[in-house]
Amino acid sequence: MQEWEPFLISVGMKVSEVAWVYILTVFLVYYATTQLNLPRALILDAVLYAALFELVTVPLFGWLSDRWGRRTLYIGGAILSAALAFPLFSLIDSKDAFIITVTMIVAMSVAHATMYGPQASFMPELFGTGSRYSGASLGCQVSAAISGGFAPIVATSLLAWQGNTHGVSIFLMGLALITLFSVVVAQETAQRPMLQ
Repeated sequence: MQEWEPFLISVGMKVSEVAWVYILTVFLVYYATTQLNLPRALILDAVLYAALFELVTVPLFGWLSDRWGRRTLYIGGAILSAALAFPLFSLIDSKDAFIITVTMIVAMSVAHATMYGPQASFMPELFGTGSRYSGASLGCQVSAAISGGFAPIVATSLLAWQGNTHGVSIFLMGLALITLFSVVVAQETAQRPMLQ
């Protein structure tokens, strides 16, 4: 693969999206059950409802990215995920089933889906035909391994070290800033001829 700039951009764009979903689906289950003593079924049901909503919002945001631009949606998702990093845990800490469920639905089917929906088009469009498949795949997988695979471990370590979720929120905000920077330096690819 010769195209290092789009590769680095694709890695950067994915770090917030993949960490966000791993925090929501793995770390929050641990946090809610061990730290808040909530029933496992409550948080798993909230994840299920959020995933069902995301079945609609991922294609919707993909479609909207065709109309409004990939960067616009992705930037919005990165900003929203950074803005929700602290309120997410405050709302989960309420221990109210309805608030937790709505929080999970918004966090996953809006903040996550706004980045994930355009991604399948945006990443490959960054590369020329000679490296499109390998470049997009490698960028996606490297980022998933780094930020997704380690996100629950980092979050659990920060929670144990600090005794609260502030460090986890700062971690999520930092990843959102990396994604935001990566998308800002990327060229808009919607409604543009594919690179050759």
